Amino acid sequence: MAQRITADICARLQVLLDLGLGYLTPDRSTPTLSPGELQRLRLATQVRSNLFGVVYVLDEPSAGLHPADTEALLRALKGLKASGNTLFVVEHETDVIREADWIVDVGPAAGSNGGEILYSGDPQGLESVQGSVTRNYLFGRQSIPERPAYTPKDWLQLKGISRNNLHGLDAAFPLGLLTAVTGISGSGKSSLVSQALVELVADALGHAPETEHEETPQAQGPAGGQIASGMEHIARLVQVNQAPIGRTPRSNLATYTGLFDHVRKIFAETPMARSRKYDAGRFSFNVAKGRCKTCEGEGFVMVELLFLPSVYSPCPTCHGARYNEKTLEVTYRDKNIAEVLGLTVDKAHAFFAGDDSVQRPLAVLRDVGLGYLRLGQPATELSGGEAQRIKLATELQRTGKGNTLYVLDEPTTGLHPSDVDKLMLQLERLVAAGNTVIVVEHDMRVIAGADWVIDMGPGAGEKGGNIVAEGPPSTVADSPKSKTAPYLSAFIASMQ
Repeated sequence: MAQRITADICARLQVLLDLGLGYLTPDRSTPTLSPGELQRLRLATQVRSNLFGVVYVLDEPSAGLHPADTEALLRALKGLKASGNTLFVVEHETDVIREADWIVDVGPAAGSNGGEILYSGDPQGLESVQGSVTRNYLFGRQSIPERPAYTPKDWLQLKGISRNNLHGLDAAFPLGLLTAVTGISGSGKSSLVSQALVELVADALGHAPETEHEETPQAQGPAGGQIASGMEHIARLVQVNQAPIGRTPRSNLATYTGLFDHVRKIFAETPMARSRKYDAGRFSFNVAKGRCKTCEGEGFVMVELLFLPSVYSPCPTCHGARYNEKTLEVTYRDKNIAEVLGLTVDKAHAFFAGDDSVQRPLAVLRDVGLGYLRLGQPATELSGGEAQRIKLATELQRTGKGNTLYVLDEPTTGLHPSDVDKLMLQLERLVAAGNTVIVVEHDMRVIAGADWVIDMGPGAGEKGGNIVAEGPPSTVADSPKSKTAPYLSAFIASMQ
């Protein structure tokens, strides 16, 4: 009896080992796990279930995974397929796409400019589809935007960092450069950057980092360390994460970026608004005088059903416009405030041509690849990647004086390679303005395009927590100790 039980336990543990989760302890609480770890744990449950004839739907299973961990993921997916199951995978990672037996490519662009099936068939057939953006990255030569060579203006020296699997670690980050912190999942990247670095710099500046409130796992074990030097070159800290830009539909792209303030002022200056003595507050759906009284500016009403979940339907008075009739009578270039909020960023950019106060934030949103979003799109409808790029766009439109430290934790999560290229251009703008950018990243496009790379490892959990290689991407690519090196070396070779 004991042999049968232990055989089953060993089989379940072997699946976890195969998925690269051998560093986790059995009593590890799930709130402290990363999204990539949780995704693989759920997959491990299915691999061991021995089911067949099941359809599995996976939404970006490679998100947050190092290429070495992605290989383990692919082996598990192939095991499920070999057992007689069907897998549908939504994915941006080219290494995963290449392993597919059938590809469905959707496009040609995003938002209202997408929604078409460009191709459905075997992978090789996609190469001949002219309208596909994906095919350029699957079959074309890899390339990254050219960046000028920068030299560090100083170094931010951290001493004796202790967090989770970091034990008395010393680390140095070049200031005025784009630095990528890499390593396999669980090697200590987030512990070093998103926890230790952010906390120490925030304490030195005397305030919390400028970011949305988000519950983050607390450090396990003693938390120690100090900044030895370099703080004299940092005046501000901004942490750009994938937390939502708002928890309710009242928060949207226009309100978060400050764009809505300019739009309301434009409507308040129209002849009709002036004659009626309407101020800018009249055109806010959060103010009683301008919003619809029935839905109070929500655009929808909740209908309570006995014994069933409540349902939401468009407001019967304003039909989703959010404003009352008097407010909607005021127009600017033949559009009322509700119609303007319904415009996409691309269309709004053309609509407000000639108005610099509105054009500047719209241009930056287009630059980060968000031209397809509607101005009034609720925050609850945005993905984590979209929210992160909106925050980045908000920073880019500010006229900063440099000396800001930007910390981004896996900013490419959920991004197509073409969007990664756009992201790299915006990170370059931050560095060119005299700022320091540090990204925790697995994407080889970002790592190869960085000025400096710090690779953590060599393993995960207690087998990690050390810096195994650091330097320019070409130097790290030649490191024999780094698990990132083979993938980085292959990517750099593909660009030449």
